[in-house]
Amino acid sequence: MTSRAEEYTKKGLRSSYASTIIGISLVLFMIGLVLGGVLALRSIEKQAKESLQGDIFFKSELNDADIKQIEQQLKSWHEFSNVYFVSPERAIQEFGGAGQSEKEMLDLFKGENPLPATIGFQPKEQYATKSGMKGIESKLLSKFSEEIDEVNYDKSSVENVNLGFKQFALLFLSVALLLIIIAVAMINNTIRLSLYSKRFTIKTMQLVGATSGHIRWPFLKKAILQGIVSALIGLALLLTLFYALNNVLETFQITYSLASFIVLITAQIGLGIFITLISTWFALNKYLRMKLDDLY
Repeated sequence: MTSRAEEYTKKGLRSSYASTIIGISLVLFMIGLVLGGVLALRSIEKQAKESLQGDIFFKSELNDADIKQIEQQLKSWHEFSNVYFVSPERAIQEFGGAGQSEKEMLDLFKGENPLPATIGFQPKEQYATKSGMKGIESKLLSKFSEEIDEVNYDKSSVENVNLGFKQFALLFLSVALLLIIIAVAMINNTIRLSLYSKRFTIKTMQLVGATSGHIRWPFLKKAILQGIVSALIGLALLLTLFYALNNVLETFQITYSLASFIVLITAQIGLGIFITLISTWFALNKYLRMKLDDLY
C-alpha cells in the first residue's frame, strides 16, 4: 500500500510539474507574441515606408544620356534606398498596366510616345516622412535646378503611412501592456498553486532548523529550470506561428534581423527566469511566515 501511495504521489507531482510548465509556456508565448509583434511591426513599417515612390521629371532639352548621368549621381545619395532610370518605353508600359501592350498604348497616342524619360526613387525609412520627402524635393531642385522640371510623389500616401503606423503602434502597445500584466499575474498564480502542495514540507524544514536560504535554494533552482524550459517551448510555438503567417501574408513579410532575433530569444528566456524566480520567492516567503495552524 505504501509503495502504491508513493507511486501515486510521484505521478501527481510529475503531472503538477508538467501542468506548471505548460501553463507558464502559454503565458510566455503570449508575452513573446507581444514582443515579436513589436519587432514585426517595425519590419512592416520599414517595408511600407521604403515602398513609397517618387518621380523626377526633367526639362525637355535633356536627353536619356544626361538623365542617366544624374541617376548615377543620385545613387550615391544617402536619402535613397533605390534610384532607377525609367525610359519612355518602360513608362508607357507601366502607364498601360498589365492589360495592354506597348503597341496598343502607342496606337492610342497615334504612334507617338508622349511620356518622357524620368528617374524613379524610393526613400530610406527615416526620410519617408512629410518633412523628409520635402527635404529630398528641395535638395533635388537646388542641386539640379537647371535640369529638373518637377519632383512628384503622393503626399497623401506619405502622411497616411506615418499616421497609420503611429495610431496602430499606440493601440498595440496599450493592448500589449494589458496582456503582459495579465500574463505575469497568471504565472504568479500558477507557481503559487504548485507550491501549495509543498507547504507542509517547507514548514517542516523550517521547524527542524533549516535556514530560509537552505529551504529556498532547491525551489529557486527548479524555478530557473521551469523558466528556461517554458521559454523555449513558448519560443517554439512563437516561431511556428511566425512561419505560418509568413506563408499566408503576400504583401509584407515578417522578417527579423539577427539582432532582433537575439533580442527576442534573450527577452523570452530572461523574462521566463525572472518571473518564475520572483513568483517562487514571494510564494515561499508567504509559507515561511505562516504559522503551522494556518497551513490547514
